[in-house]
Amino acid sequence: MAVRTALMAATAVALSVALAGPALAAEPAGKAGQDHTATREALRAAVQDGVPGVTATVRDGGTTWSTTAGVGNLRTGAPRSADDRYRIGSITKAFVSTVLLQLEAEGRLSLDDTVEKWLPGVVQGNGNDGGKITVRQLLNHTSGIYNYTEDDGFGRAYFTKDGFFQHRYDTKTPADLVAIAMAHKPDFAPGTSWHYSNTNYVLAGMVVQKVTGRSYATEIRDRIINPLHLKATSLPGTKVTVPSPSSHAYSKLAEETTGPTYDVTKLNPSIASSAGEMISDSADLDRFYSALLRGKLLPPKQLKEMQTTVPAGDSPTTRYGLGIADISLPCGVHLWGHDGGIHGSSSVVAATPDGRHSLAFNFNGDWSGDAGAVVVAEFCGE
Repeated sequence: MAVRTALMAATAVALSVALAGPALAAEPAGKAGQDHTATREALRAAVQDGVPGVTATVRDGGTTWSTTAGVGNLRTGAPRSADDRYRIGSITKAFVSTVLLQLEAEGRLSLDDTVEKWLPGVVQGNGNDGGKITVRQLLNHTSGIYNYTEDDGFGRAYFTKDGFFQHRYDTKTPADLVAIAMAHKPDFAPGTSWHYSNTNYVLAGMVVQKVTGRSYATEIRDRIINPLHLKATSLPGTKVTVPSPSSHAYSKLAEETTGPTYDVTKLNPSIASSAGEMISDSADLDRFYSALLRGKLLPPKQLKEMQTTVPAGDSPTTRYGLGIADISLPCGVHLWGHDGGIHGSSSVVAATPDGRHSLAFNFNGDWSGDAGAVVVAEFCGE
């Protein structure tokens, strides 16, 4: 879920410049970033580039390191906190995917089930056919279903200044969001190409509800948040505020990176639904990714399915699995991760395949800052 909807805007697109350089010899995972000097400098550079403030936490083996820079409130100058909670946008997708994979492991569904089986009549019209789309294709973005956040009317209502301040407290149901997508033809036939679509994960959340009889939010809380003791992680539903401690979130509410800056902290996250409504903090995201990659949430078969990837468009450095992405850095280090963008909040979580070394951070502005440089700094030490 993002104002700018390109996949991995932080960890793939923003890395493109760095990845254009010559590859360097890979260092053992965790070695390069032990003193985190390069990471701190990259975060400070993001603030110098215009991001109001940043917060980051690294988990490396048995040690944890956190840092902040800039401000959490432009009016008062209050600093950001290492304990800040923030909207994580599309990082939500890994939580939803994990729940569906757990349900598969329990024999309650198959990822090769059609969407029509679980959501009869929901994906239809304008060439859309849920009988030809599998749950797996929702999760790896090969369904071809139109991305509702790319709809012009939706964009005007929620991503422009005039629209946002008129509609920021609107409640949208998952059915409302899917209906926007169904007004468009598919981008391609199921399974024939790849395009990032938030609609896929709205539908995935609807499948969770149909299979279990309980909301995706309840399933995520009971299956992931509570067992891992993720005390800063929540699914706000229609609640417009972010729990304390937290900072304000800022946006230009425009494609341009100049012009006025607006406080967009308060919004109804139902417009993101199961594609991106969640709130967390950096320590919780590190803990979640570490547990996921170390096999504490999924049996080996389902974790392998999650990590079975497809090409992510034309990106030479990123492949997409089921709610997580496979990222290759210029120094040869391989990571699993995802970015998340929603009004005024740009977040990234990434971890080594063994889950021992992870990084999660947040910019409380959505128009500037080189998030890719932060990832390279931590895992490549430069």
